[in-house]
Amino acid sequence: MSDDASGSAVHVSVVMPVYNERDTLDEIVARVRAVSMPVELVVVDDGSTDGSTEILARLENEGRIDRLVRQDPNQGKGAALSRGFRSCAGEVVIVQDADLEYDPADYEMLVEPIERGLADVVYGSRFMGGRPHRVLYFWHYVGNRFLTLLSNMVTNLNLSDMETCYKCFRREVLDDLVIEERGFGVEPELTAKVALGGWRVYEVGVSYSGRTYAEGKKIGWRDGVRALVCILKYGLFRRASGRKRASAGGE
Repeated sequence: MSDDASGSAVHVSVVMPVYNERDTLDEIVARVRAVSMPVELVVVDDGSTDGSTEILARLENEGRIDRLVRQDPNQGKGAALSRGFRSCAGEVVIVQDADLEYDPADYEMLVEPIERGLADVVYGSRFMGGRPHRVLYFWHYVGNRFLTLLSNMVTNLNLSDMETCYKCFRREVLDDLVIEERGFGVEPELTAKVALGGWRVYEVGVSYSGRTYAEGKKIGWRDGVRALVCILKYGLFRRASGRKRASAGGE
């Protein structure tokens, strides 16, 4: 991508995992296409069974999706992201959920620290800055803050929102990562591996329009338990084993 009216000089890809999101697909794709910078939109249909597959096929035929990847049966967000990362061509890659909780209008803020050469990874925080934020579940907020705190303790990062969907990566970072988690545990896994890799991490405040379970929210308490396991597995135990190997190699 060359310089354009938005001022962006990097090739940006958006990877969107989709699982049973038929009610929001047209709108979220329209929002991605409405951003001021050109992006490559790669969608991974992760075994949808609610009619999303047919909607995505139509959007691809209309030229609104650049690349549509299908995996069947459903394998989870981590597996979908791994497939999407391998299928996109961008120098910078943004993760986008297929619901309407996160606003693609925030892409420029996510990309800017990377484009300026300041960051390798940028997280879009729901808990910092003056962006609009829908008020919803108190205990979800507590759980998110607890998991972020625990993740920070084992990674030595000072993130405010480890579980955010909006994660933006330089291609070199993704080339250095191997995703092992198949489900929502991918969030703490990515964070731990970014920290272990010594990559430069920035945060920017983003808007957030969370949805209720009646509106289709999928993440639950079991995912929180898995996140806890992943924080320890990838952040604490991998770091400790790495130190042991380094110590043994120096003897």
